[in-house]
Amino acid sequence: MSRLAGKIALVTGSTSGIGVAIARRFLAEGASVMIHGPHPTTDQEFEGEVGYFGADLADPAACEALIEATLARFGGIDILVNNAAEKGRSDLETTDAALFDYMMAVNVRAPLLLTRAAAPAFRKRGGGSVLNIGSVNAYCGERYLLAYSISKGALLTMTRNLADALGPDRIRVNQLNLGWILTPNEYEIRVREGMPKDWPQRLPVDYAPSGTMLTPEQVAGFAVAFVEDAGGFISGSIVELEQYPLIGRNPEKVI
Repeated sequence: MSRLAGKIALVTGSTSGIGVAIARRFLAEGASVMIHGPHPTTDQEFEGEVGYFGADLADPAACEALIEATLARFGGIDILVNNAAEKGRSDLETTDAALFDYMMAVNVRAPLLLTRAAAPAFRKRGGGSVLNIGSVNAYCGERYLLAYSISKGALLTMTRNLADALGPDRIRVNQLNLGWILTPNEYEIRVREGMPKDWPQRLPVDYAPSGTMLTPEQVAGFAVAFVEDAGGFISGSIVELEQYPLIGRNPEKVI
């Protein structure tokens, strides 16, 4: 039996990378899916019932328009996956007001406004599930991911706050904090930064104890588990998808 049969889902940032893997897995599990992203798509690119809307989530009005488009296409919504994110490199010197505001607009404000717009529709269907796609950088981050890390920390707090606030409405809000995922974009970024073309086969054991990286398809499997009805009433959970425990880990420390 399909795990998401009869469900209607919106997956933001679903024309590439992790988002497209989640959308395809949801479709395979029986859901109808609204596809969102900067690259127009067609039904032929996905197997299942899909719609497409290319909203710019940096625009507050576009968030409500995306929910409205989903409702117009499918008549309701059961699942919202806030996956779309801006992941620009920046440190203290390069994080100016414009960059900070843009990062927060896409990575924090948009998930908030999308959830706000979807909440009435969730209530009409007796509840719903929001899954925010975060990052382990929420806990501290890297030197050159300052603005991004701040935004993911804010998203984490928002997830727990909304889970508490929306629980009585049977609206669950959870978050997957992703570690290092081998997406096509991540591969290209690392090559541009000087790593060899076969770098995924040369991973240091400190960063990939298994010798390989998680894939978007594996992330999609976890996403299904959190949004399906079998997830029960679990809400407010932040789950790290990484190969090692984050707390207390310091692989470079020499005793």
